[in-house]
Amino acid sequence: MTDTTNPENQETSIQAMVWYREEHWDALQKLFTDSHLLPQSYSDWLPKAEEMVKKVEASGDIVMKVFIDPETFPAWCKEKGKEMDKHARTELAIEVATQQSFGSKV
Repeated sequence: MTDTTNPENQETSIQAMVWYREEHWDALQKLFTDSHLLPQSYSDWLPKAEEMVKKVEASGDIVMKVFIDPETFPAWCKEKGKEMDKHARTELAIEVATQQSFGSKV
């Protein structure tokens, strides 16, 4: 989604990025059907995620961190008929970013 235009006439995009809180890491690992794809610990995940943020921002885009909550994510997945995996996490991040960017429900 396009947010603004920078001086070089290059569009700046908002990149929705799935994000986690350290205190939720263990609970989320138990919920995700693909937890084996994630690093073993939050401290292993965080530097990689922060590096990705730096790359996105260096390209001129804006990062919107969308936190996955172990209390609300299962209900959201059930409502949408989604497995609790990376596809659902990504879809949720896009949905939240869209809602916040346009101020409407998707």
